[in-house]
Formats: sequence, structure tokens, C-alpha cells
Amino acid sequence: MRFAVIQFGGSNCDRDVAYVLEEICGVDTDLVWFKEGLARKYDAVVLPGGFSYGDYLRAGAIAARTPVMADIRRLAAGGGLVLGICNGAQILAESGLVPGVFTVNAYPKFICRPLFLRVERTDTPFTSLYSPGEVIRIPIAHREGRYVTPPGVEKDPGFSSQVAFRFCDRFGNVTSGSNPNGSFQNITGILAPQKNILAMMPHPERASEDILGSSDGKRLFLSMIAHLSTSS
Repeated sequence: MRFAVIQFGGSNCDRDVAYVLEEICGVDTDLVWFKEGLARKYDAVVLPGGFSYGDYLRAGAIAARTPVMADIRRLAAGGGLVLGICNGAQILAESGLVPGVFTVNAYPKFICRPLFLRVERTDTPFTSLYSPGEVIRIPIAHREGRYVTPPGVEKDPGFSSQVAFRFCDRFGNVTSGSNPNGSFQNITGILAPQKNILAMMPHPERASEDILGSSDGKRLFLSMIAHLSTSS
């Protein structure tokens, strides 16, 4: 089993993700410069946080149009896992691999702090090691993290099955007061219809060791590994 962490100019969480995958979770991981493409076989790809191309035009918009995304689409079409974190989530949304967009926060400032999330689904490759409705604590760090759906998508009866995480309070209540950026229905983790692609704003790699204040994020990576171990 091997993971790839894609590096763009402006990525700044790539080595953090690689450290968690390799040193904490024990899975072989390559840092892959985006111009190199996926030159070998990978079981999963992570698009990390940062500011690819300086967030010019829109966050993630330019990176979403680089050739490496064709490789990532092929990997996903073959059943591989794709995780986008923060800027990576913006890239996946701009690529059309998940519905909606992540845009400027309702109050347009950078927010960086730990927050509570409610796990909405546990029948996905990314959340199987959580409990239904579990409240976890993972930090955010973004200025353009407000999730907005395409017109009419929220009326699709299948849309709710694509929501992986929502902002909540410590008791699991999804309220306007627990929504830091104005995201639609507090959504901060959205899946592709086939469930093997996840875009999320919070940073699980920053909550993967107790010394960081929470290890709740580690189970997301371990869920991916468990899924790939059982499906190979």
C-alpha cells in the first residue's frame, strides 16, 4: 500500500501529512511534485493544505487545472482514495470532483483554531473508525472555507448522504453559533457520490497526536488504510 501527497508551489502542509501517514500510521508515503504526475501505482492521494499558486484567481482554481489532476481522476475512477484538506478541498471542488465550492468566509478574515465536528457518516472509507454522530475536535486554518452548494443541489435527496462532517458545539448540536465561516448547513466535509473522494476544510494531520491537543484526526487516516487493506 502506498500513498502520494501532492506538492504544489504554495503547499505548506504536505510534509505534515506525510509525517502522520508514514511515522504515525505506518504507511509508505511519497511526496510527489505536481509536475511529475503519478508516475507509479498509488492506492490513495492526499491534496494537502496551503496556498497553491498563491490563491490567485480563486483558491484552488489554478491547481485544479494542472495535468496531475487527470492522474488523480484516473486513480479515483479505479477505486483509489482521494482526500483534499483545506486548499486540497478547494482544488477538488474547483475540479468538479465534489459538489459545491469553498469560498470566502462570511466574515472575511483568516480563522485558525480548534473546533468541534460531528461525524455524519461512518459508512465511508474515511470515517469507518468513528462512531455515528461522534463529536471530534480538529483545527481549521482558512479564509476561504465557507462551503456553498450549487443551486438546487441541496434539494437532491442523495445530497445528504455526501455530507461527512458538520461544524457543531461540544455536545454535537449543529447551530449557527457553532458555524465559524457561514458554511451551508454547517457542512465542512463533503464526499463525491461514489464516496471515495473527500474534501474537508479542517486539518486532521494537525490533530493526529495527543501532544497537539487531539488525536481525533488520526482515525481518518487509519480509516483510509483499513479500507484499502480490506479491499486489496
